[in-house]
Amino acid sequence: VQLQASGGGLVQAGGSLRLSCAASGRTDSTYETGWFRQAPGKEREFVAYITWSGGSTLYADSVKGRFTISRNNAERTVYLQMNSLKPEDTAVYYCAADDPLVVGPGTGLSPANAKRYDYWGQGTLVTVSS
Repeated sequence: VQLQASGGGLVQAGGSLRLSCAASGRTDSTYETGWFRQAPGKEREFVAYITWSGGSTLYADSVKGRFTISRNNAERTVYLQMNSLKPEDTAVYYCAADDPLVVGPGTGLSPANAKRYDYWGQGTLVTVSS
């Protein structure tokens, strides 16, 4: 599975952006998807997660109520709608896929744990100005 993240850019505080994560490659995997971010000088942190069906989601406390993760499996794309953006949301945002057909040391870890995921996109930069 190859992942391509897009949609980042420069926005003023209080504004909105929608990130996309498009998957290509294998078509038989019912992968789950997470978004993570990494700010300059900081460690990568969990943002949001969604199951293949879209029936279950998980958010970091810092984005709960402002960000919404969703997916369109027909288009093999996962979205992250980001509203009420704050300067502290500035980071490179990465999408990641957890393939249930891949069994490894990350299998069974929490969706908030980056080690759970098997594939990563290249990242898209979000800059929020004050």
